[in-house]
Amino acid sequence: MTTEVFADREVWFLTGSQGLYGDEVLGQVAEQSRVVCAALDAAQEVPVRVVARPVLTDAGAIRAVMLAANAEDACVGVVAWMHTFSPAKMWIAGLDALRKPLLHLHTQANVELPWARIDMDFMNLNQAAHGDREFGFVQTRLGLDRTTVAGHVSDPRVTQRVGTWTRAALGRAELSRMRVARFGDNMREVAVTEGDKVEAELRWGVSVNTHGVNDLVEVVDAVPDKEVDVLVEEYADRYQIAAELLPDGARHDSLRYAARVEAGLRAFLAEGGFAAFTTNFEDLGGLRQLPGLAVQRLMADGYGFGGEGDWKTSVMLRTLKVVAAGLPGGTSFMEDYTYHLVPGQELILGAHMLEVCPSIAAGTPRVEVHPLGIGNREDPVRLVFDAAPGDGIVLGTSDLGDRFRFVANDIHVVPPLHDLPHLPVARAVWRPEPDLATSAEAWLTAGGPHHTVLSTALTADHLHTLADMTGTELVHIDPHTTVRRLRQELRWAAAYHRLAQGL
Repeated sequence: MTTEVFADREVWFLTGSQGLYGDEVLGQVAEQSRVVCAALDAAQEVPVRVVARPVLTDAGAIRAVMLAANAEDACVGVVAWMHTFSPAKMWIAGLDALRKPLLHLHTQANVELPWARIDMDFMNLNQAAHGDREFGFVQTRLGLDRTTVAGHVSDPRVTQRVGTWTRAALGRAELSRMRVARFGDNMREVAVTEGDKVEAELRWGVSVNTHGVNDLVEVVDAVPDKEVDVLVEEYADRYQIAAELLPDGARHDSLRYAARVEAGLRAFLAEGGFAAFTTNFEDLGGLRQLPGLAVQRLMADGYGFGGEGDWKTSVMLRTLKVVAAGLPGGTSFMEDYTYHLVPGQELILGAHMLEVCPSIAAGTPRVEVHPLGIGNREDPVRLVFDAAPGDGIVLGTSDLGDRFRFVANDIHVVPPLHDLPHLPVARAVWRPEPDLATSAEAWLTAGGPHHTVLSTALTADHLHTLADMTGTELVHIDPHTTVRRLRQELRWAAAYHRLAQGL
């Protein structure tokens, strides 16, 4: 997925001061504010424009800019810095009105103190050390969820953290306007793929609706042969093609039908403005194949997907695709499938029936066709590959009835210990932190799902920030996790969330 998704997005940079200091000082504040803003805007880690707004010195202007930020779709969040002392009661109405993510940048214009030249004029101008404490208090007093970053903007650690927050804000913005198409319902008798779509739209903003599979079939069947020809040529250019699927092969028609499904699915999603979708092998209507190759390629282009009607995973895949856009690594739909339990070598083998995103592939994927024992359709075409090694994270989403919960686990994707010549699907092998037994026990205790999003582009910092922005509980299994401690934390979290919701 490219960074084109960021092209029309921006962060607003707000600077607080007050009229007490006079026009000359406020002019200096404005100029130094522009310098700090420009440094953030130029930072490679920050993927969108950072736009300086006029210095804020009274409650009316503060509230007006917050309301404007709410109304401006291009604005994904605001960064606030109290350059001088800005009495925080001025900020109450504005902060209370703000509905976009907030980052409090605790910084100052200079890196070093000019010890020999410091006078009271310098002290009056450079007061962030206590001006930001006033601002921090009022944010806490209002109970605001925000991110606080301290340090000079020339420090890469600062721009990296601002960049992480910005990416999470982009994900939140995407989530708030996302439309998801479910082709059929979720798999029968499955619990974890159920969920409250009304609550999801209330909490996150995402709209999830079902569409008849045969509505898609009509579009697929109407795809012109010329569009199929173009896609088949593209497959030949980008992938290794099994001999039986080549133009003179016995099963070339299967490849052409897979291309027809891709073209039709793309058209349906584009026409409806959908950024994510689900399929279900139990409800295929007039489709001749369960979509495999089409789904994999759409995920590679940034679409969210969930198998068996799992709309929550589809939603989070699209969201994390946006957060990760332009970063090295990949992000894919995934499912924990089976274990390697040799002591000292414990690993998880993840896969799915067909749908693993080639953004995580090591090397060039191979297009193959194989039988599928479920679905009662023709043998589907799919991309087969091993996932590239690297550090990563997996995220699952569960509906607990009174709230949504994210469960995340730090992992290390590794090469398979041996070749897998008889496994006809894309796959990933990983070692979970802190070890497989602890990871699995913690995941099961937290009620994590079997469908996940696996990313080697993102870190836990991205997920923690996104969870804070969306008001979603996050259970993070990391190298320091113990099951006993996790059980305590889950009890505390349950009490907190029930209290926070009120009676």
